[in-house]
Amino acid sequence: MQERYEIRWHGRGGQGAVTAGVLVAEAAILDGKYAQAYPEFGAERRGAPVKAYTKVSEKPIYSRSPIINPDVVVVLDPSINKSIYLDGLKEGGMVIINTSKSNEEVKSLIGRSDVKIAVVDATHIALDVLKSAIVNTAMVGALVKVLPLATLDSLEKALHETFNKKIADLNYQIVKASYEKVKTIN
Repeated sequence: MQERYEIRWHGRGGQGAVTAGVLVAEAAILDGKYAQAYPEFGAERRGAPVKAYTKVSEKPIYSRSPIINPDVVVVLDPSINKSIYLDGLKEGGMVIINTSKSNEEVKSLIGRSDVKIAVVDATHIALDVLKSAIVNTAMVGALVKVLPLATLDSLEKALHETFNKKIADLNYQIVKASYEKVKTIN
């Protein structure tokens, strides 16, 4: 693991981007790392664009500034304009996107050869398990598979600290399914 990772989450109000960032931070802390998670809201309403930030480090983190040049962007809603989520993404960084599109379609959409791309159909996974398109924990599972910021055991504990047992168990099923199904395409 590099010394510090900065992750920017892009979603819409109600999809759980803020909760996803917090879950990753809590799990990383349980694994002995330092972490922060915090949101950035525009118009605070369901469906409005939301950005959330997660920082995970081997050393203490003192800055709570927005992440302008992320190592990773996690896209919960693929309808968000790519110029928004690709803005500032570091060369060599990674995009993790919720999509059912083909690898070629995704590569064409992203349009950058200097970043890694990972895809998972988080919507399908969430609908299968929750019967709802709340994709946050599916994207958490995808993130920790392609970038081991936290263990699955710690994620399970973080879920149980955040939700009641039934909801935590369902969301852990989603995390595991996404962890197994995420694919890097370049």
